[in-house]
Amino acid sequence: MSLPRIGVIASHRMIEDTFPAQITGSNNLESVATVAKALPLIIPALAETREISSLLDVCDGFLLPGGRANVHPSYYGAEPGPAYEPYDENRDEIALELTRACVETGTPILGVCRGLQEMNVAFGGALHPEIRDIPGRMNHRMPKNEPNLDVIFQLRHGVRLSPDGKFAEQFGAEVIRVNSLHGQGILTPGNRVEIEGYAEDGTPEAISIRDAPGFALGVQWHAEYRTAENPVNRKLFEAFGDAARTHHAARHP
Repeated sequence: MSLPRIGVIASHRMIEDTFPAQITGSNNLESVATVAKALPLIIPALAETREISSLLDVCDGFLLPGGRANVHPSYYGAEPGPAYEPYDENRDEIALELTRACVETGTPILGVCRGLQEMNVAFGGALHPEIRDIPGRMNHRMPKNEPNLDVIFQLRHGVRLSPDGKFAEQFGAEVIRVNSLHGQGILTPGNRVEIEGYAEDGTPEAISIRDAPGFALGVQWHAEYRTAENPVNRKLFEAFGDAARTHHAARHP
């Protein structure tokens, strides 16, 4: 059987502050290829590629990876301002519509960091621009001026999972440890968003979409880092790949 194809949504980035580019991290592609065992296809977040039905025809699943930009606050009724910046509105348009379409059609979708936030907003949820400003919350941002990736992506806090949820079933545990590289986070969950995991300070870290006919999960941590070596991240991407294979087989009997 041919490999399932997983679309990885890219983000806008200026290279050397001069050249516009559509990029995604190599870790995202390697996690899809080596752990999910699928063919990663980079989907540029451009207005010209916002043809959701065509994307669904081509791909057997989608990864919404992390990104430097934040979901534009107008999507959840907040007033735009410096605290919410920067933005990538082309990605917003594709990711939010694609999320809803994937859930409707049963196409597997996995959101990571910004991807979790996109899934939440797609179903009517809201975000807070700076989680560490909420009383009682820790600083979830990556360490500044740190060149060592293992330090940047080190496991920084625990996550307690719902004992009867999809994540606890997949991981075989109710408490896991994860990295933390985000400023924004879920303020209020969307109307179909089930929060299945919370950090020690109460920050939502793992979500599923209620009554989704297919795989539809999001995590706030960067599960794409050292995926093959980290048992939690490996199980997540393996399950994502299995779901994409099942979807591929159903579409191409």
